[in-house]
Amino acid sequence: MFDLEEELKKLPAKPGVYIMHDSHDAIIYVGKAISLKNRVRQYFQSSRGKSPKIQQMVANIAYFEYIVVDSEMEALVLECNLIKEHHPKYNTMLKDDKSYPYIRVTVNEPYPRVLYARRQKKDKSKYFGPYTSGYAVKETLDLLRKTYQYRNCNKQLTGEKAAERPCLYHHIGQCKAPCQGNVPTEEYRKNIDEILEFLGGNYGILTKKLTADMQAAAEQLEFEKAAEYRDLINSVNKLAQQQKASDTAGSNRDIIAFATAGDEAVVQVFFIREGKMIGREHFYLTGVQNEERADIMMNFIKQYYAGTPYIPRELLLGTPLLAEDEELAVRWLSEKRGGKVKILVPQRGEKERMIELAEKNASMVLQQDAEKIKREEAKTTGAMRQIAAWLGMPEIYRIESYDISNTSGFESVGSMVVYENGRPKKNDYRKFKIRTVVGPDDYASMREVLTRRFLHGMNAQGAGEGQTKQETALDSFHRFPDLIMMDGGRGQVNVCLEVLAELGVTDVKVCGMVKDDHHRTRGLYYNNVEIPIDTGSEAFKLITRIQDETHRFAIEYHRSLRGKAQVHSILDDIPGIGAVRRRALMKHYQSLDALKAAEEEDIAGLPEFNRRAARQVYEFFHAKGGEKESGEEENSGKGC
Repeated sequence: MFDLEEELKKLPAKPGVYIMHDSHDAIIYVGKAISLKNRVRQYFQSSRGKSPKIQQMVANIAYFEYIVVDSEMEALVLECNLIKEHHPKYNTMLKDDKSYPYIRVTVNEPYPRVLYARRQKKDKSKYFGPYTSGYAVKETLDLLRKTYQYRNCNKQLTGEKAAERPCLYHHIGQCKAPCQGNVPTEEYRKNIDEILEFLGGNYGILTKKLTADMQAAAEQLEFEKAAEYRDLINSVNKLAQQQKASDTAGSNRDIIAFATAGDEAVVQVFFIREGKMIGREHFYLTGVQNEERADIMMNFIKQYYAGTPYIPRELLLGTPLLAEDEELAVRWLSEKRGGKVKILVPQRGEKERMIELAEKNASMVLQQDAEKIKREEAKTTGAMRQIAAWLGMPEIYRIESYDISNTSGFESVGSMVVYENGRPKKNDYRKFKIRTVVGPDDYASMREVLTRRFLHGMNAQGAGEGQTKQETALDSFHRFPDLIMMDGGRGQVNVCLEVLAELGVTDVKVCGMVKDDHHRTRGLYYNNVEIPIDTGSEAFKLITRIQDETHRFAIEYHRSLRGKAQVHSILDDIPGIGAVRRRALMKHYQSLDALKAAEEEDIAGLPEFNRRAARQVYEFFHAKGGEKESGEEENSGKGC
């Protein structure tokens, strides 16, 4: 039992991260502190001055734990990682999890490559970006490859001719095939230098080259080739045109501003690189109601820059941070960047006008998406609240649903799907291969599935002292559902209730999804009563999605097992013969008859076999007087 007063007394006056859990062991809040003792105790003191959100969070805390670190900087990094991992209910959450592409030039190689990259690494390559459009990056690479015909393969080139033939890119005129040793390093490097100039913003060098090539092709009456060069020139001009928005200072900076409405916020970011706006992006934050604007801005900075590899020299903010947060953010960002980072809040001039523009964009996105956000909330948490109201439950956070799939009792399987806050939680889905039931007995199969699921969960909850609560909380079985939805009526519900009663699980509710004559859900069977439901409601649509997802997951697993059984070979039954030796037999002996006729010495002569393995194969087919041959006539003359 968690003794709150005693645990508060044990808190150290050191920096660290605190983790709040609810009664279901879910992590509902993660925070950092310079002094854990002072910060955590504040939550459990007088509620005066606390926002309604914090008051609600405190009311749901069943226990807390903490991790001590050496500095506030380490606490910030750990907090970011835990928030990203667990998505706590009461933290302000960045809903978008985008990564931005780069163009990578492997300048450290004798014959460099120009590649699409998802993240920036310390590998001596030269990176350009990040870019906000993956399509634009691919379009740029396509243009450069057609123009400069650089290699795109992973071969280790030395300048000498390789044994294999050149790849398809060479045959379609998009690679000069340096793997054949016919491209001098100096010539290849000159092209790479021009590519670096182009990616650095000097579009004129490529335009001049393509214009000269177009004119030369036209003079030789090669009009189709000239037209290709003309199209490439148009592509270069299009790329250059996209870089018109510029900043006379010529620096790298992100401009960040946001707008709020209720519990939602939209953050608008303008990306300025080398003085040019290369793009913009907006991000959604949830859980911002009653939050201070400085806290919203700090939460965004922590979560966004924890996940992006590129940190610009300057951040221009529309909302100032608290003094202690700004100092910490500057140190953290500078350390990540490997150079000084400035945080500024412009008050006048061009920079302030850019902040205003970002705020206007954020407000527009918020207004446009307000209805979409409402619809999404109605489909998820709103639908869960509606189901809870139908069943007379105070709230529903987690729903589990189960199904059985088999073909006349063959390869029976069970599925468990999980929905939390109205959304599927696919990491918690589980598959069960039925072990104890023979034949098509769905009730017995369901009893086995439910027994195994809850026994596993009870074992996880009663884990020994060697396993912490934080570790066991990662186990999907450890967390019990608020509600189980059985795909059926009274019979399936009773099976589930019997299993729960036998195991002593008392706080999990069970209902059945009752179907009509057309196999459509018409109501919920709960506490021996069929409750009619509104078939036009969002709750009904959520129930339908859960039902369909449960069927899909079970059928896919059953289909995969059935498929494996259908491709089962007789060679799989030979004891002690693994995949490598099976392939060797199939390659050497073109039919099963040929293998059966082989002598032990012949099999032992294969490179993958020794005398003992050859004897196992020979005796499998001959030791029992040919019994293994019966029933295999249909394979005669075919591969093993």
